[in-house]
Amino acid sequence: MKNYFLLCLTVCTFLFVACEDNKTKEATTDETTEVKTNENFNYQVDQFADLKILRYQIPSWEDLTLKEQKLVYYLTQAGLAGRDIMWAQNYRHNLAIRTALEQVYNAYDGDKTTDDWKNFETYLKRVWFSNGIHHHYSNAKLKPEFTKAYLQELLTASNATLEGEALDVIFNDKDAKKVNLNKDADIVLESAINFYGPDVTTAEVEAFYGAIEVDAEEPIEVGLNTRLVKENGKLKEQVYKVGGLYGAAIENVVGWLEKAKGVAENENQAKALGLLIEYYQTGSLDTWDDYAVAWVESTEGNIDWINGFIEVYNDPKGYKGSYETIVEIKDFDMSKKMAVLSTEAQWFEDNSPLMPEHKKDSVTGVSYKTVIVAGEAGDASPSTPIGVNLPNNNWIRQKHGSKSVSLGNIINAYNNAGGSGRLQEFANDEEEVRLEKKYGQLADKLHTALHEVVGHASGQINKGVGTPKETLKRYKSTIEEGRADLFGLYYLMDPKLEELGLVENWKETGIAAYDGYIRNGLIGQLVRLELGDDVEEAHMVNRQWVSAWSYERGKADNVIEKIERDGKTYYNINDYDKLRVIFGELLKETQRITSEGDYEAAKALVENYGVKVDQDLHKQVLERNSKFKSAPYSGFVNPVIVPKMNDAGEIESFTIEQPETFESQMLEYSKKYGYLKG
Repeated sequence: MKNYFLLCLTVCTFLFVACEDNKTKEATTDETTEVKTNENFNYQVDQFADLKILRYQIPSWEDLTLKEQKLVYYLTQAGLAGRDIMWAQNYRHNLAIRTALEQVYNAYDGDKTTDDWKNFETYLKRVWFSNGIHHHYSNAKLKPEFTKAYLQELLTASNATLEGEALDVIFNDKDAKKVNLNKDADIVLESAINFYGPDVTTAEVEAFYGAIEVDAEEPIEVGLNTRLVKENGKLKEQVYKVGGLYGAAIENVVGWLEKAKGVAENENQAKALGLLIEYYQTGSLDTWDDYAVAWVESTEGNIDWINGFIEVYNDPKGYKGSYETIVEIKDFDMSKKMAVLSTEAQWFEDNSPLMPEHKKDSVTGVSYKTVIVAGEAGDASPSTPIGVNLPNNNWIRQKHGSKSVSLGNIINAYNNAGGSGRLQEFANDEEEVRLEKKYGQLADKLHTALHEVVGHASGQINKGVGTPKETLKRYKSTIEEGRADLFGLYYLMDPKLEELGLVENWKETGIAAYDGYIRNGLIGQLVRLELGDDVEEAHMVNRQWVSAWSYERGKADNVIEKIERDGKTYYNINDYDKLRVIFGELLKETQRITSEGDYEAAKALVENYGVKVDQDLHKQVLERNSKFKSAPYSGFVNPVIVPKMNDAGEIESFTIEQPETFESQMLEYSKKYGYLKG
């Protein structure tokens, strides 16, 4: 359960949080996570186009034993070994394009002072950041600011090869969207994502997977680790495994996981790693479930990891998992402070505004910890989450629990990367700015925790109703993310948070949270869109429909007021208590939609409130935002863990090095972990 972006109007960085199906939330402050860091650390590496590249530290590294450091090292190497899989999954020509562009970058010895060359460099860096030629967030194909003739000149001069469709697609209108969820589209056929053959249709996918029978009580995640293609007119799954699709990379992943298993901290870790290795060797989804159970029940030790084909956001039909890894070191102090939400999960469920029949009698095993990231790859890098909630398979969550983590050093890096003044531009008044600066960081942290720990864990589907993937279809992700957001919003204005010792002033913290969410949902996030575009990304859509529905619902009582001042639009909340009631009403309705599988209601909510943009307001917001220099999206290079060997060829210690440039790390990754060919 992952990926959940945050738009920070104070520091202007976009963060992710990972969740069951979630990719987005607003970060409204300069939150400083309580981790030990070097105060003189240089966080920013580069800025280009709409992107900012940052560094992060591993502050608890020296507190680990050598054996624990080896475990972290092997797990990070395993993750990077599968890096090319994400490139291949994102688009069928990505690897060929990357290989050619990198050859040009390394070999071209012509004039590098021209605008064309600078535009080429920027395009390549954008491709690196997105793990392919489609924007990491909007899903739109990246547009080069140089001509096809210039690229052909570079290719010839560099002895690089790129031709046919792989060359043409950079410049034409084909495969324009990595994921196309437009209600009028054939969402499989018209999505460029490489989970399906280019001639496979939505109807064919639905018929193929609809015919597969699974255990009703403990269903496997059908189609999670395969590519569905046509061979001789018949549909066939190509399985990701050793000896199968992406086998060359997976063999290397397994090799490093075997080393990690050899230095596991305890038997439960070793068992989980053994099952993960078996899964990669066989491709068995039953083994994947066995692994997920073992992993979620492995709670002892200082090291944890996320590894596999996990999040399904990139699949328009929600079957296929993107390759992703995160290696984590526990931050015990912050985890202890936030664990109270896990222990109180049942109270939140029992006191929620959900219909009684939609509440769970027992919310099982939701753990929440703050962790220190030691390395990321695949779908988590360079654009990273700030939190994760897994596993995704609902029956495992219900029977065995789940793990929710907040990536403390990632949040810390975002928040130390510098401010921009956007808060003052888009907030309605000084009181809104004051409360945001004082409480916004804590409000954001709590919303993330509530979203992950109790939001995704709450509610139940009526007996006999299919899964949201089956019933809500293309609206499944945005409804689930909105539902979890609403659960968090409802409780952010509750004295229970102060009673639990999580806040000092629940009222003002709640006010800051409500201001930030509405400001972002109705105004702030528009800076991510090109003028004229609809909102398409699932989490942006959910923030807009939550905010717009709530605004309209409260119009009669002027709960949220639209203010025009000096040619600028602001939204001001006049009654926070009534807004909480409105959030509760919408939470109740979204849970009903989920529990009953009400597709038409989901469609009406999303299409009527979440997709269309007021173009006059959008133009105004873009003009107001144009004066700010900070890029709206951020991502990271990874620290490099370097082993020092003794005379016997054994690891005796490690050093942590920071990459000097984004380009150097991307080129090193391609050289060292380029196991797949385009």
